[in-house]
Amino acid sequence: MQELTVIVITAASIGLFHTLLGPDHYLPFIVMAQARKWSLVRTTCITVLCGTGHVLSSVVLGIIGIALGISINKLEAAESFRGGIAAWLLIAFGAGYFVWGVFLSQKNRPHKHWHAHGNTGMPIHKHKHSKDQLHVHEGGKTKNLTPWILFTIFAFGPCEPLIPLLIYPAAKSSVFGLALITGVFGVVTIMTMLGIVILLSLGANLLPMGRLERYTHALAGATICLCGIAIRFLGL
Repeated sequence: MQELTVIVITAASIGLFHTLLGPDHYLPFIVMAQARKWSLVRTTCITVLCGTGHVLSSVVLGIIGIALGISINKLEAAESFRGGIAAWLLIAFGAGYFVWGVFLSQKNRPHKHWHAHGNTGMPIHKHKHSKDQLHVHEGGKTKNLTPWILFTIFAFGPCEPLIPLLIYPAAKSSVFGLALITGVFGVVTIMTMLGIVILLSLGANLLPMGRLERYTHALAGATICLCGIAIRFLGL
């Protein structure tokens, strides 16, 4: 029990720092919440859903691998391969969303129109297409697909530190130990993700966007793309 206690504390610590040091665990939700104008409840639900998929995918892989007697090196290689896929998915999604965001921002550029008003001439009115018209361009399908795209990416994203933590209770044939370590690691990881997302989202809501508001989608895409690049090429 003392050894299991040490591993549980280790799992909680690793879950905390693994999440804090990985900006891909929270930045995508923060920038998408700002761009999509998600409510705090919606942001919370999407973050928890993606965090659960992120943890469970590694749990399932680890338990199956251990049950089949696959070596830890092969399991870690599989996690690394999944991590590469997740990074490229983030890059692709972010780049695509950035391009779409730039296109949308140009749709909302202030521009001029001539308007005839009876016999009073044709004055020029400068305006921009506001949120009511932008909603038509965003479309229901794209809006609804975004959370599921994020969920797919996070389900591919591995929790690399988790599998080594499962080795000890598995070797002891302790189902209770496996459940305890998995539960502690998962809860700490998801709660840390959620805490950072909520805190930074509330802070971001206070920032005056001004003219940058029409670029929020493009900025969100660029941020997600950079997260993917940082994971793939910098090993974050």
